[in-house]
Parts: sequence; C-alpha cells; structure tokens
Amino acid sequence: MYVDDATRVRHMHDAARDALGFAAGRQRADLDADRMLYSALVWNLTIIGEAAAQLTTETRAALAGVPWAQIVAMRNRLVHGYYLIDPDIVWDTVTTHLPVLIVALEQWLTSAPGENQAPG
Repeated sequence: MYVDDATRVRHMHDAARDALGFAAGRQRADLDADRMLYSALVWNLTIIGEAAAQLTTETRAALAGVPWAQIVAMRNRLVHGYYLIDPDIVWDTVTTHLPVLIVALEQWLTSAPGENQAPG
C-alpha cells in the first residue's frame, strides 16, 4: 500500500505532538524512573524517523530546514542500536527539537491548500 507524503508528514506531526504531550510537566530524571515514559518517547521518535525515511526527495526539499539525515539516523540508532540509546539525547530531542519540527510540519501541511490536506 502506497502512503503519500502528506500522510507521512501527518504521522510525524502526530508522533511529535504525542511525545511532547507525554513529556509535558516531566523532568529529564523521569526517563530513568518511568519506563513507560521512556518507551513512549522512544517509540514516537522511531515513528518520526521511519516516516521521514520514506518521504520523497521533493518533500524533503520543500522542508529544507528540517535535519532529515539526523532524524533518520536517530531512528536507526533507536531501532538497531537500542542498547546504546542515550536518555539525555532522547530528552533533548523531545523537549528542544520536536517543537521546532512541529512548526515546520504544520507550515508544510497548511502551505498548499488541498495538496497537503487529508482527503475529505
């Protein structure tokens, strides 16, 4: 089944917002104490990276300010090097970088009415 770029961008957007919601009101130390929080953040970062890896060159170019290589590399580390995950990097990614990503994705989703919108 083919999934279009608009759908993948919405998946990224949803996962980023979910991760931010899970982290809201929490502190970095909570990752060490709460395995469910840790797993939820890692899972959503994995979704973001997988969707990013599947985007077309054209969509990546339209979102030129997004660090695509780093997003995909993080996904690869989370999946294939799960035993090397640094919780500090996970926390920093969620709290510092996801808000910026969300803004970029929202701008793209609203930039071309009809083109990037969900089917009605």
